[in-house]
Amino acid sequence: MTKVSSSQVLNYFSKPLVLQHYQEATEKVGLWNSEKIIFSKTFSDKNSKILEIGCGTGRISFGLWEMGYKNLTATDFSNHMIKRSKRINKNSKTLISFQVEDARSLTFADSTFDGAIFGFNGLMQIPGRENRYQVMREVFRLLKLGSHFVFTTHDRNMPKWKKFWALERKKWMRGKQNPELLEFGDRFEDTSRGKLYIHVPAVEEIRSDLKAAGFSVEKDILRSKISEESTMAKKYSDECRFWIAKKRDYISRHS
Repeated sequence: MTKVSSSQVLNYFSKPLVLQHYQEATEKVGLWNSEKIIFSKTFSDKNSKILEIGCGTGRISFGLWEMGYKNLTATDFSNHMIKRSKRINKNSKTLISFQVEDARSLTFADSTFDGAIFGFNGLMQIPGRENRYQVMREVFRLLKLGSHFVFTTHDRNMPKWKKFWALERKKWMRGKQNPELLEFGDRFEDTSRGKLYIHVPAVEEIRSDLKAAGFSVEKDILRSKISEESTMAKKYSDECRFWIAKKRDYISRHS
């Protein structure tokens, strides 16, 4: 049995049912209450040049546009997602730049953006820790000094999942884990829309990779601690942890 790959993940995000799910979240949910709070505090200047990675059908970018942010670039690995985003963009008469990009190797110049966002746990849907770390390095490269990177993840340390992960760890120790998985923390399971991959990290894992990439962690906080979400937002998403990381200067990165 082969290991989960980027091509399998891309195939999932090309399925009509998945595309429809993301479009519904864009049109019916928009920004979560927690996202509005985090984004407005982190990116206080509405003229900031912001990059959204893994935009899906544009839920976050369209929400930011409505909040008054007009200098937005949104990217996704899936051409099918970007096609839907552009269609919504045209119908909504917004001026967001949507384009297909591989988050591991983005085509923008160094120090281009004032902020970056990777929402909806999208970073964790990239198979392989080294690949996720490479995305962090790319974001670091693209951000201006002192700028912020905001993203979300699930949290393997949550009490709700303690028993599940304890059993998974025993499987890994015995070599009995799902052979498709790359590393402990991976999940690759059947859903009503197809087989979904996601990595569920421990807090220490994310902190370590951000530091290695050159970032300082300004804040990490569970969504539920920020704001109560709408019923519709809860229908399309669940609890996650927000990360707010800052691009440090050369001296602090090597101190």
